[in-house]
Amino acid sequence: MTETELMEGPPPGGQPPEPERSTLTTNLLRIGVSLVVPILAALGLYWAGIVLTNEDSNRAVVVVAALIVGVLGVFGLYYGMDWVINRLPSHVRDKVRPFAFVGPAVVVLAVFLLYPTLNTFVLSFRDRDGEGFVGFDNYVNLFVESDTLLALRNSILWVIIVPLFSLLIGLGFAVLADRLGRKGEAFSKTFIFMPMAISFVGASIVWRFIYNFRPEGFGEQIGLLNGIWQAVGAEPVAWLLQEPFNNFYLMVILIWLQTGFAMVILSAAIKSVPEDIIEAARIDGATEFQVFTRVVIPSISSTIVVVLTTVIITVWKVFDIVFVMTGGLFGTTVVAEKMVTEFFTNRNSGNGAALAVVLLVAIIPLMIANVRRFREQEATR
Repeated sequence: MTETELMEGPPPGGQPPEPERSTLTTNLLRIGVSLVVPILAALGLYWAGIVLTNEDSNRAVVVVAALIVGVLGVFGLYYGMDWVINRLPSHVRDKVRPFAFVGPAVVVLAVFLLYPTLNTFVLSFRDRDGEGFVGFDNYVNLFVESDTLLALRNSILWVIIVPLFSLLIGLGFAVLADRLGRKGEAFSKTFIFMPMAISFVGASIVWRFIYNFRPEGFGEQIGLLNGIWQAVGAEPVAWLLQEPFNNFYLMVILIWLQTGFAMVILSAAIKSVPEDIIEAARIDGATEFQVFTRVVIPSISSTIVVVLTTVIITVWKVFDIVFVMTGGLFGTTVVAEKMVTEFFTNRNSGNGAALAVVLLVAIIPLMIANVRRFREQEATR
């Protein structure tokens, strides 16, 4: 130490500053703790898989193994890692601890998301068996085959119509429900949000009974829509066979499912609009419609964008409804349904992977827009 440092004495707190050390050890520890948990978990799952899939295993042993791996195993791994980290030097401990808890999740996500994504991208340049290299032929076929072009057209229609109507109807319900009083609001929102608890496949089965049609000679009509149609004196209609209107009939199902989601999110946003701004607009002579369009809507614009992008991503990925209702026939195919058909029905992994890449490219801009929106909101707080 220099003479000046001796005269000044130790820094506040009474402890001299620790010398700077190489970050190599710290970085190795970070990587190590990020990998240890997934590796130990994988070994535990491998052992459990052997026990659980063995037909001769005792049922009690199977139950105990499932509990150990599923509950106590994960707890023990993280508790053990925390115990080890607490015994590291103090200048390393706080830098390594986050990686012991977040690092394994990142590693698992990389293994189960990043690797399949890269593998799908590689498959999109190979033949139907996933072996021979065919270049961009699969992508060229997407924009040449009539079925694929029809799927792209239908998907674009879904992306335009479903989010728009889900947003508008959800916004309308959000505004009206807020004026029903506490009990009326709770009941109406529960009733409207209830379809969100149903899976896409379950909702499709429900709507099959609504659209059901039986040709003459095959018994009475059991479809709700045809029952109403006959009650007004009209002939029963094969709703799902009417091209191109059958696409809109299928869109109704997803709108029915997503309206509750839009309503809940938008209702919370509307309630967060400051009352003093609304009262100031009313004092200035604005009508209720003007208050809503010029004060409320701009105030919840960021929430509207989030709802729209979330529903759009959901629409791009939907295939359950089309698969259950029509199987993609009668002009109702969409990109996601076409992708599943190519992969598992036609056994054409090249075309299926190319369609998957197209879906990924379509969704990435929406994800980037959402991330930027969240960052802008955080910056203004």
